[in-house]
Amino acid sequence: MLAFLLRRLVSLIVTVWLATIVVFTVLQLVPGDPALLMLGIDAQPDTLAALRSQMGLDQPILTRYLHWAGGLARGDLGVSLTYARPVADLVAERLAVTLPLSLLSLALSTMLALPLGLLAAARRGRGGDWAVLGFAQLGVSMPSFWIAILLILLFSLTLHWFPAGGFPGWSAGIGPALQALLLPALALAVPEAAILARVTRTAVLDTLGEDHIRTARAKGVGRMAVLLRHALPNALIPVATVLGLQISFLVAGAVVVENVFTLPGLGRLLYQAIGQRDLIVVQGVVVLLALFVVLVNALVDIACALADPRPPASGNGGAS
Repeated sequence: MLAFLLRRLVSLIVTVWLATIVVFTVLQLVPGDPALLMLGIDAQPDTLAALRSQMGLDQPILTRYLHWAGGLARGDLGVSLTYARPVADLVAERLAVTLPLSLLSLALSTMLALPLGLLAAARRGRGGDWAVLGFAQLGVSMPSFWIAILLILLFSLTLHWFPAGGFPGWSAGIGPALQALLLPALALAVPEAAILARVTRTAVLDTLGEDHIRTARAKGVGRMAVLLRHALPNALIPVATVLGLQISFLVAGAVVVENVFTLPGLGRLLYQAIGQRDLIVVQGVVVLLALFVVLVNALVDIACALADPRPPASGNGGAS
């Protein structure tokens, strides 16, 4: 287990380092002069040169990368040229929207997927099973932004139950804040619930074929008790793996959904920074999202290894 943890730590560090290189290089290759775009074509040469110097654009690309990466290692994401504030402060403010939105989406997708997956497994080959599989196929095929638009048309413009966009802030109370987050969270949750329901169905069906399940049935244990007490707990490892991976997808999906609902989260900040060519903000936010994804994947692997302590396959490192 110690060797496994060390391998995961090294893999995490290398992956994050490669992510910083990719993010920095791609943004440097984007055509156009960020300083000229921010100041406009009528900017004076000396003003333009001063801004380019402030942004570090007059230095070699390797020097700029090392300076930026060194700041990241110290927890310094730089200072936004648009907002004239540390990027870390901007990210902390926007996380107050994006993080609750992602957690609410995760809770909704879990509450939808687990009962549907159990229903499909219990009714295999029947109407309930086909209904769940149909929902799963439909949910996977519909992007979250399209679901968001449909939810706005139905619940905001037609029924007037929820606001069509905006966020009143947590100072307005938990009720209004959650009401503003519910539709965006549902738009994110539906595709993830569709995937998780299919995984739950498959995992439960695989577990139902094991010897201890047949023994429980032979002893007269009821069908529902077999599902809840025996099948579901033993199917939780693949379900938990997918559930953990979905956290990273929910954060990435929030980038799009937040712009549909005009929520002041990380996605909205990233979208505005791209439009304003504030490369410092873009680099910081994208690297943080990449770090989050890598960290969640590593934690999921560790949790699964602890839950199932059997030796890993030879392709994953072999014997130590």
